[in-house]
Parts: sequence; C-alpha cells; structure tokens
Amino acid sequence: MGHGGNNVIPNVHFRKVNGCQAGRKNRVFMRTWLDQAGRKKRRANNRKAKAAKLAPRPAAGLLRPVVHPPTQRYNMKLRLGKGFTLDELKEAKIPRKFAKTIGISIDHRRRNRCTESLQANVERLKLYMSKLLLFPKKSGTKSVKKGDTPRSELQNVAQNTLKEIIPVPKPALRIKSRAIAADEKEKSAYKTLKKARTNKRYLGAKMKKAKAAEAKDA
Repeated sequence: MGHGGNNVIPNVHFRKVNGCQAGRKNRVFMRTWLDQAGRKKRRANNRKAKAAKLAPRPAAGLLRPVVHPPTQRYNMKLRLGKGFTLDELKEAKIPRKFAKTIGISIDHRRRNRCTESLQANVERLKLYMSKLLLFPKKSGTKSVKKGDTPRSELQNVAQNTLKEIIPVPKPALRIKSRAIAADEKEKSAYKTLKKARTNKRYLGAKMKKAKAAEAKDA
C-alpha cells in the first residue's frame, strides 16, 4: 500500500524504547536527573557569590521600569522593561548622567504612549530615590560629596536581595460584580463612540467654517 502525498517515510525507532533491549544495553537510553540537588545547591551558591560581589548594591542589578508587553494577548500583564525613558527621568527630576551612577537603567528608544504608564514609572523612581543610600566613594572626609548619605545612617545596612529591587505590582484581574447604576443605564456606549467619531471626522470642516466667520466679521 502506497502513501498519499509526498510525506516523510515512517522510520520509528521502537528498539530505543526503555526495556526493549537485551542485556546491559537495556537502560542505555534512559535519561537520568541525579544531579538535580547538586545543581540546585550550585545555583544558590552562585546567587550568594554574585550578591556578595555586588554588596552593598542590590543583588538584582539595575532598577528597571514596569511595562506592558506588546500584542493583544499579553498587553494586560506587567513585566520589567529594559530602561526608563528620558521623559520619566525628567518628570522625576533625575539627571540622566546621574541616573547611570546610582543604578537606574535608561532606554532612550522607548516612548511613553500614555500618561498612566509615565506616572507609574515616575512613582517607581521616586520610591527608589526615597529608599536610596549613597555611600561615599572613599573613606576620607574630603571624599564626601553633596547628596551622599551621612555615615551614621550607613552602619549595618542590609542588602536588597529581591529579584526585582521594587516588586512589580500585581493588577487585580477580577472585578467584583455589582448592580448597574441608574446613570449607567441611561448612557449608551455606542452613541458616545459614534459622537466622538463624528466630531473627529468633521473637526477640520468646523475649524475652517469658524475661521471663515472670524475673517468675515473682521
């Protein structure tokens, strides 16, 4: 019996299935995971070594913004982005050159498409700045610069070992059901959208008409 179409010729290797081989080769193809505990310990040790190397700076590295992933499938979620925009830094009153020196990542390519995301990241920056402790570069009194944290506050400072420095806020996915209000029953979403669409369509003509009327009166 022939095959319908130009398909791949079946070539299944049933002999490789565990238990189908004779003698000492019986379990030669079985994949083991005996180093799971060892790998877990190695990862933990690597994290501790990295944190010790970065101390007293945060173990997570640079502060990242909260962004919405692209496409309709994921844009309701929140995740960490590459860096803060120049507008966000400007709004938070942090110079871009200074931001690089205090552990804030910058992404000059990203743009703020709405006010909500801008304000959310500005608040994130302000929270970071309120908790920031700046160590002097050297031990002498002359090395202390303007903006450095007093040495009295730098005793026994705990290192931030969180994965995200400031955790990503979790949006409420479920909205509790409630009764529809009277004013909501009277409103029509369709009419509101239709009105907005009409206003946008005839805006140019209305402006032209108003301009012509002003010129006529003058």
